[in-house]
Amino acid sequence: MANANSFFKVEVVYALHHIQILKEFVVSSNSTVEQAIKQSGIINQFPEIDLTKNKCGIFGNSVSLNTSLQPNDRIEIYRPLIINPKDARRIRAKKKIYA
Repeated sequence: MANANSFFKVEVVYALHHIQILKEFVVSSNSTVEQAIKQSGIINQFPEIDLTKNKCGIFGNSVSLNTSLQPNDRIEIYRPLIINPKDARRIRAKKKIYA
């Protein structure tokens, strides 16, 4: 485990349908997910990100904003779903039936 004065690299990623952003930077060993997201500056770049509403994860596993980071973690900021995946499958199935 890293000591209190060490630093390590992490990544913050955010994706829209037309662009994907990956920011790699160094944080202190006692940093949390929320601190890293704010440090990355991604919220300034994408003001629609609301950490009270958007869920976050590390390598696909949902985490809370106060989760401590480990070296080389990839923090993912998730967008809300536009449509429920089950509804999307139903719509695609109907199109195939009637096509």
